[in-house]
Order: sequence, then C-alpha cells, then structure tokens
Amino acid sequence: MQAKYEWRKKEKALYLPKNQPEIIDVPEFKFITIEGTGSPAKSIFTEKIGALYSLAYTIKMTLKKMDVTPKGYYDFTVYLLEGVWDITDAAKANFTGVINKDDFVYKLMIRQPDFVDEYFFKEMLEVAKAKKKNPLLAQLNFERSSEGLCVQMLHLGIFEDELISFKKMEEFAKNAGIGRQSKIHREIYLSDPRKVAPEKLKTVLRFQALRT
Repeated sequence: MQAKYEWRKKEKALYLPKNQPEIIDVPEFKFITIEGTGSPAKSIFTEKIGALYSLAYTIKMTLKKMDVTPKGYYDFTVYLLEGVWDITDAAKANFTGVINKDDFVYKLMIRQPDFVDEYFFKEMLEVAKAKKKNPLLAQLNFERSSEGLCVQMLHLGIFEDELISFKKMEEFAKNAGIGRQSKIHREIYLSDPRKVAPEKLKTVLRFQALRT
C-alpha cells in the first residue's frame, strides 16, 4: 500500500520556509476556494473557512471509503488554509497609508491533490451539501492557480506586524534584481489562531515577482 502523502515532508520548500526572504518558483496547483470582503474578525470569515474545511475533509474521507477511486488516487494529509489578500478599488484610490480591515478583499483556499478534478469536486460538493446543509458550500469553487516567480518568507507573530516582513521581502527582491508585481499577497497559515498565542503564530507570506 502506498504511504500517505504528507506535504510537511514532501513540500517543505513551499510550506515550511525559513524566516528570511527567499525566491521560489511556484507551479500550478488545484484549489477549492471561496471569496469574501471585509474584516477577518467578522463571523462570516470563520464560517467561510468552515465551509472550505467541510468540503476538504469530505473529499479526503469519502475517497477512503470508495470502492472505485479516481485515477492516480493516493491517501494524503489535508493541505493548509491559504488566503490571497487585496483591498477594494475605492480603498486603493483613497489610500492614506493605513489599511482599514473592512476594505479587505480576499480569496480563501485549500489545495487539492493532483487527481482531484472539477468533475470530482462537483460530485464531492453535492455529498458535502447533503451532509452539512451549509449555505456557504454553494459559494465554493474549483480553481487552478500558478503563481510563478515569487518571494516568500516565514512570518513569526501577529498578523498586524506583517508589514515588517513585507519590507524585508521587498528589499530582498530589489537586491536580487526583481520587483513586486502588486500589493496583492498570499498567506499560508501554519498555526491555528484559536490554539496558538498571537506572538507564536507562524504564517508563510508570499508575493508574486517579476524580473526588472
């Protein structure tokens, strides 16, 4: 029997970087996603995360019980929660240097194994809907995403201090002869804020780059 695929062991470069900036080339991956706006402190943000995990675990657990599995199937550890963050166009037009959390625009996502395709996603989504009766499940999508050339690092501590890490990353990129594509960035959450003290939170920060 094939051993369970564990991203912590197989994909350290993507998910367990050091707390110093580095360059990485990120290929295309498949994700289940959900979009939203506003502060992550609002209850709807947590509810959207719940919908994502509901489907992610439906996919994993249902696969283990199926007599016939998709081509290329292997058991796997569910991937981490990720988020791509931006602000509204109005906030950009009137930017003062301070970001209001209510102006956030985000896409939350959980990566899926290569053998999961859009057809199987839709099939498992119906299974999840039958079990959970969660209206937010209807907002989930299946997407492919390729980030390409990026700069990333591990951020230690509270989310509000991420600007310090981003300044390090931007300076590193400048010295490496590459630029930042935009202020849009990705966060990969290694810690659960409900269980870990704020000063001990671990978050992978990543932004897309381009050669200058």
